[in-house]
Amino acid sequence: MKERKGKITGKKTIKKKIASGTSKKVKKGNDAWNLRLYVAGQTPKSLTALMNLKKICDEHLKGKYHIEVIDLLKNPKLAKGDQILAIPTLVRRLPPPLKKILGDLSDTERVLVGLDLLPYS
Repeated sequence: MKERKGKITGKKTIKKKIASGTSKKVKKGNDAWNLRLYVAGQTPKSLTALMNLKKICDEHLKGKYHIEVIDLLKNPKLAKGDQILAIPTLVRRLPPPLKKILGDLSDTERVLVGLDLLPYS
């Protein structure tokens, strides 16, 4: 998977990002969103969740976000800190309050409401 100008063009890079735990970095500031995605290896749901999250962030947060991917197969103890019971789970750490969204993030409207980017209707 290659990234070109912030767009995803394949699955290879996503797999590498999950394996290495890399993330998209942004300039530090008051409006930066800190998002943590807990996954279990490179399962189809994990890959889909990361691709959906990147797409949502690129469309709605444009450069104001930081994604940290936590692979619980490699670091299972990290689940305790955010009380992760199911995967994939997205945790919005900043801005407060802390929010959690379960699943592969394919329901964009539900994710946007869960992140407080859209009002609940």
